[in-house]
Amino acid sequence: MNDILKSAHSGWRYVVFLLLVIAVIKALSGWFGNKTYTEGDRKLNVFTLISAHIQLLIGLVLYFSEGWYKLSSAGAPVVRYFKMEHISMMIIAIILITVGNAKSKKVADAVAKHRTIAVFFGLALILIIVTLLLMVKEVPGRSFFGVS
Repeated sequence: MNDILKSAHSGWRYVVFLLLVIAVIKALSGWFGNKTYTEGDRKLNVFTLISAHIQLLIGLVLYFSEGWYKLSSAGAPVVRYFKMEHISMMIIAIILITVGNAKSKKVADAVAKHRTIAVFFGLALILIIVTLLLMVKEVPGRSFFGVS
């Protein structure tokens, strides 16, 4: 079962990353281009939010089922990375996505909606990229999205 979850978590990251990149680009385009906020923009942001939460749930199941929370992080960098760095930074990124989506709903102005999404989703994207780069550095045999 854990192998299936690992594969799902590993594969679903591409969906989350792609949706997040598209959402940030569209939000920046809408913000700087003074574009209207469409139903398509709203749906893209919601799908991005949902995909990130699915990834979080799969990750949490793996975290607890594999016992990462029990291991001592004093020794190996791999253990420290997965026990502390990966999970905490990804949770913060998903909180940013969630808050950005919620705040954008409360704003009436279209450009302000785009700006809110661009800022919060953009910060989440940067945090995710930094976390993945740390994984490449700390975990032997891992690469950034399969690219060495």
